[in-house]
Amino acid sequence: MDLTAPQQHGRISLRLVRPKDARPLQNELLSNRSWLRPWEATSPDGAVSFDMRLGIRRLLQQYRDGAGVPFVMEWDGEVVGQLNVWGIARGSLASATIGYWVSERFAGRDITPTCVALATDICFSELRLHRMEICIRPENTASLRVVEKLGFRYEGLRRRYIHINGDWRDHYAFALVREEVPEGVLRRWIDGRAPQDAAMVPPADRLPA
Repeated sequence: MDLTAPQQHGRISLRLVRPKDARPLQNELLSNRSWLRPWEATSPDGAVSFDMRLGIRRLLQQYRDGAGVPFVMEWDGEVVGQLNVWGIARGSLASATIGYWVSERFAGRDITPTCVALATDICFSELRLHRMEICIRPENTASLRVVEKLGFRYEGLRRRYIHINGDWRDHYAFALVREEVPEGVLRRWIDGRAPQDAAMVPPADRLPA
């Protein structure tokens, strides 16, 4: 499969990031600071340079190395966010993690769940991965809704797991394995067959949102 070709569903598409995406992506990030800052990964060693061109070069190098797949999300051909498949492990693990962000002005249009479904299907069918994971802060209700819609299965609470917005933050972990979605994640969701309670967090793990 040519990952440079867009994968499309309706007005929503997902494609590999390109160097020329640096400007629109940086514009979206800068105009959405208050919307995105609470959920952005940070470094415990201090501030890092905000250089989208350099960031894209690094992401594409990881892609060439087989360590990740950096996508952009589009609505009617307009760049509206990013979705990164990262931490690809081969061999007996055959897994990866998904992270994403979308511009506030495009929220509520099912762009993120559609692109997460498309990316997961690509990873299962084309990259031959076995397990896909998404880790979400308990406070991020919009992102939790994504895994609820798609039927990702809750796997547990990870204490102080990722450095986000200046501190180590707890995360809920959700996952799917290939055998759970033989028809594909997108098709299962569109057909209304995604289990509605798979992503439910048990009372013992619930943290204040």
